[in-house]
Amino acid sequence: MKLIRICCLALNAAICILLLSTGCANSVTLVLKFTPQGSTTYRLARENDRSVEWEGEEENKPKGFTGGHTGNRMEMTFTQKIRSVDDQGNAVAEITIQSLKYITRVKSNVTMDFDSSSRKDPNNPLIKLIGQSYTIELTPSGEVSKVIDVGEARSAVIGDTSGHEMATNLLSDEAIKDRHAISALPDANESSLSIGESWSYIKSYSFDLMGIKSYEKIYTLENIRDPFFALFMRILRKNQRDHRIATAFMEAVPSVENAKTLHKELATSEFSQMFDNTEQFTGELKLDLTDGTVVECREELLIEWFIVDPNPEDDERPAALRMTATRISNIEKMN
Repeated sequence: MKLIRICCLALNAAICILLLSTGCANSVTLVLKFTPQGSTTYRLARENDRSVEWEGEEENKPKGFTGGHTGNRMEMTFTQKIRSVDDQGNAVAEITIQSLKYITRVKSNVTMDFDSSSRKDPNNPLIKLIGQSYTIELTPSGEVSKVIDVGEARSAVIGDTSGHEMATNLLSDEAIKDRHAISALPDANESSLSIGESWSYIKSYSFDLMGIKSYEKIYTLENIRDPFFALFMRILRKNQRDHRIATAFMEAVPSVENAKTLHKELATSEFSQMFDNTEQFTGELKLDLTDGTVVECREELLIEWFIVDPNPEDDERPAALRMTATRISNIEKMN
């Protein structure tokens, strides 16, 4: 009985300590933290796909019509090593490409299938990207404020083939900034949030003939995972993996106001207005509050356009055209 009483007292004390340590924290700060010489490995996956399919009588299909999927998928694993951190928390990071997969399709026909872990295509210029490094400047709010030095990596992929061009495109300033920015984080002046609070920003996407669509991405801080025993693990310093993790979910809505500010050439095309469309745009951000690193950040956009012949012939299946566009992005911490 004495042992049980002691255990109960210890448990009550632990609960009190836990409440005191977390109860006063009405808000958390959602920012990246950088430690000089700190190294983190990430895996990035990006997919951009569009498709068109004919639905109706085969004999009514327009002459020369070819459906299928067109797009690409990239998977890259890279190491991010922090070289220095300034007084504002901005970091100079050296990025080293560890592995790469790249596949492209045109009307469902694979035109490139590259995998750096395979030796089946050792002459592909993309293989020269493996082991290449470049430096960038990162801000606590997840912005790539500067591409500092990528000259050596670009020199390694100089050439006149389509593979060389693809490798060069992956090393452009625009591609590097897009690849390493964590745009899901709030602005620096809005980074202190409580559970249930939201932040948002607007971004536009081009869909070729279907025009440009503008979305307001709304992130809401849903929860903070702070397991009961995490406090003791931190005190005893026996399990540094048991960190506080903040999770925010994103749901995007069409931004009418921003669409009005776009140039008329960028507005939704008249062609797309002939179609009915549905869309879904969701995402999730997981941020390690203990060491200030992204655990995972994903977004998935799916749009479908559909048009049906309003006056089909008698006893004839209505002709229809279905088009889809998918944009998927996911970055996850590997160590």
